[in-house]
Amino acid sequence: MAKMAKKRAGIKINKDLLVPFLLRSGLATVFLYAAVAAFLEPNAWIGFIPQFARNIIPGNLTLIFHSAWNTFLAIWLLSDKKIYYASIFSILTLLAIIVFNLGSLDIVFRDVAILLSAVALAALSYKTK
Repeated sequence: MAKMAKKRAGIKINKDLLVPFLLRSGLATVFLYAAVAAFLEPNAWIGFIPQFARNIIPGNLTLIFHSAWNTFLAIWLLSDKKIYYASIFSILTLLAIIVFNLGSLDIVFRDVAILLSAVALAALSYKTK
């Protein structure tokens, strides 16, 4: 029945293009939001930087670097170029956020779902020879 409805409406969905696009767009949105929010409200974000990192590099400077990295990742994901590598760097970034903020698991638990989205994107974009 659902197949007939799709045919009648003339809708043809290419899942091979749509699913990676949605994953890339979702991840890019998260990274871009975090970059902009940390730039606009640094005091709300500085607490997520581990103390040992703040002892090495001032928190505000770390936030600037992290925001630049998040912006870079967002643009890379949206570019649709070498997405496997972009997803690997997304995975590593999200893993670091989760591991260094386990004490705030009530907040970063959502990052686990975002991490798994990056893993799914890596799996979809992995090219076998």
